[in-house]
Amino acid sequence: MNTLPACPQCHSELTYQDGDQFICPECAYEWSAQAATASEPEARVVRDAVGNVLADGDTVTLVKDLKVKGSSLVVKVGTKVKNIRLVDADHDIDCRIEGIGAMSLKSEFVKKV
Repeated sequence: MNTLPACPQCHSELTYQDGDQFICPECAYEWSAQAATASEPEARVVRDAVGNVLADGDTVTLVKDLKVKGSSLVVKVGTKVKNIRLVDADHDIDCRIEGIGAMSLKSEFVKKV
């Protein structure tokens, strides 16, 4: 079965198609089929400090000393972080740093090994 896109206005799943238009019965928003296919979200690309594309499971090193918030610890330049996980947030890398624990990092402070 063909699935119809959710309403871009109110995100309702109850949309229906009328000719080449999609219609939302909840907010009465109408949009064209071409706009629906063009507005599909693209895969997010996360790059490190030098422009390399990062992926889940990569190993990276820090390019800057980073203070650990809420602690007196500092993660030093050159610290190797294995098996990173990319997330869709301000700090786009979740990882575990040995001796410190779970942390979130910004990709602009790491370099792919």
